[in-house]
Amino acid sequence: MKPLFAALALGLLATPALAVDLETHAPHPFNVRDLVMMDRVSDPQLSPDGRYAAFGVRSTDYAANKGINAIYVLDLKKGGEPVKVVDKGSSARWAADGHSLYYMAAADGISQLWRVDLGMGDKLDLAGHQAAVQVSHGALDLGGYKLAPDGKSVLLSYEVYTDCADLACTKERIDGREKNKATGTVYDKLFVRHWDTWSNGRRNQLFIAHFDGQGMLPAEPTLLSRGIDGDIPSKPFGDESEFAFSPDGRTVYFDVRIAGTSEPWSTNFDLYRVPADGSSAPQNLTEANKAWDANPVPSPDGRTLYYLAMKEPGFEADRFAIMAMDLQSGATREVDPQWDRSAGALTIANDGRTLYASADDEGQHPLFAIDAASGKVTKLVGEGSVGGYSLQNGKLLLARDDLKHPVDLYLTDANGRGLKQVTHYNAERLKNAKTGDFEFFTFKGWNNETVQGYVVKPVGYKRGQKYPVAFIIHGGPQGAMTNDWSYRWNPQTYAGQGFAVVTVNFHGSTGYGQAFTDSISGDWGGKPLEDLKAGWKAALDKYSFLDGDNACALGASYGGYMVYWIAGVWNQPWKCLVDHDGVFDARMMYYATEELWFEEKENGGTQFDHPENYERFNPINHVKDWRVPMLVVHSGNDFRIPITQGLGAFTALQRQGIPSEFLTFPEENHWVLKPQNSVMWHETVNAWLKRWTSKDGGDTASH
Repeated sequence: MKPLFAALALGLLATPALAVDLETHAPHPFNVRDLVMMDRVSDPQLSPDGRYAAFGVRSTDYAANKGINAIYVLDLKKGGEPVKVVDKGSSARWAADGHSLYYMAAADGISQLWRVDLGMGDKLDLAGHQAAVQVSHGALDLGGYKLAPDGKSVLLSYEVYTDCADLACTKERIDGREKNKATGTVYDKLFVRHWDTWSNGRRNQLFIAHFDGQGMLPAEPTLLSRGIDGDIPSKPFGDESEFAFSPDGRTVYFDVRIAGTSEPWSTNFDLYRVPADGSSAPQNLTEANKAWDANPVPSPDGRTLYYLAMKEPGFEADRFAIMAMDLQSGATREVDPQWDRSAGALTIANDGRTLYASADDEGQHPLFAIDAASGKVTKLVGEGSVGGYSLQNGKLLLARDDLKHPVDLYLTDANGRGLKQVTHYNAERLKNAKTGDFEFFTFKGWNNETVQGYVVKPVGYKRGQKYPVAFIIHGGPQGAMTNDWSYRWNPQTYAGQGFAVVTVNFHGSTGYGQAFTDSISGDWGGKPLEDLKAGWKAALDKYSFLDGDNACALGASYGGYMVYWIAGVWNQPWKCLVDHDGVFDARMMYYATEELWFEEKENGGTQFDHPENYERFNPINHVKDWRVPMLVVHSGNDFRIPITQGLGAFTALQRQGIPSEFLTFPEENHWVLKPQNSVMWHETVNAWLKRWTSKDGGDTASH
């Protein structure tokens, strides 16, 4: 036992110490402690008259190891500093009269709907407003909500047992289960677990409730989605964009995937409508399309339903086209057939003539305006990433970020003119925490087609010097490394450690046309690897400050798969590798993951029908050629790519005597989210990179 104990003790001693003094006020290179302590601005909401901006800010309580969500309001006419109107709460939405904000917050440990009245008249009293009032008293956590256009009722989402007649019944069952000494669960269909949660037999269902004369809601709302075997909103990341009121408030639209026995291998979401009084069952409007229909947005006149639709069943990364349905005849048309981009959730102007959506676009994530009649697309805000937006009274309020700046709010008119930054969160932190400059570049990749990437210079860059390189491989795989700010894989955390960063948006990435995105399916280790090789060479040829002999490759999810793949087939350039939650064995991945539609699309069918497809680019088949030191990171609650994938890779490394370490977080999922875990993740990764790119090169890299 002594050698094992010694190894464990050494590992614990080597673990980076948790941050004590997180705030460094003197000028310094950007680091993870700056990252975790930044205020995170989100969810912009303009008041109906366009004068006030409500939004969320997440600050970090590092000692408690969690984020704290507050709600702020900014008077856009007056300017000045935003005012905190809610200390703890999220999902702020304006009342129809613009004088109150609704939001979600806990009461006695249960998420409820609240209202804070901000005053009457033209100018709200942001500093002297009355105390917030709890308006819902449901027995279960409120999952989401949407106010009716007239403000008299509200859609509510609760996770319930669908055979229960009311919320109280579900609560009784939950309490009874908690008192039961037996902890076993019997399942008779998939999902057994999803993302990071074991299935509990409950479904997100859609309800409606009406405010009484005092603005209160009844404890028992009216169920609208009766008979629907699915989740509204969808799990795990669905939101209120998946349901909507008609302009007159008499009809409700929602999208849902019927579960049945095919939920894990189906992407067939459909749009439904139901009377807002629940007087009849929901009606399927898009049954003919067996692919994904989503995000219903009724036109202001109530005659047309706009929505997003994919065309290929079983494919989660197909192009989302913008569709228009005549609600009287049921006829549909594609609004934007000439636009080779996949639109995000829609918003419509009050006159019904213009739709708004964001989309990946050649390394950026801009906001676009789409003419509802002609489908003409106009880019409104180009550089950086628009992560959220609100349209009111001819104004657009944007949540916008880029590779050097976290999210702040910007105001522009509905045509994208006169863009002006209106919040300046983290300005002092960024003034002291120096970041690296970046530049996009293009090169000829697979089939001589143009591929894009970018390079980030290290903080303190000096012309004529060479710097070690962090070569980051993005996940998805249908994703992209874009001009945005990230709290997980942020290139600036490496630039601040003295590394240059190179990344490539290989075939399969989004924002370069649907054919480019589609090209990775069935070819995970083919075209993308050619692009990575060509992009690495192109970057070395173009940027003389990159030390090509002193570089490490890093990736997560699909990027982690690629790290395992190149460990066996392209390990020559790398001094070290870092793999986060990657696919090590494609064969077992099929049987251990939850969303089977993804595996079946990417590999041309099931593993038992097409085993050769799963073996074609299977990293486990090249373990004998591994030789580069590798840090493996894999968390216990990652059900998308279960932890046995990382443990298997670590076993392969250790058994061959390859220098390696294994970092795991038992309570984290596919992402590492808790502040102290994020610090530990970054400091462990940075220590690994420095160990193998330092002048002495660490331990020998061969075996």
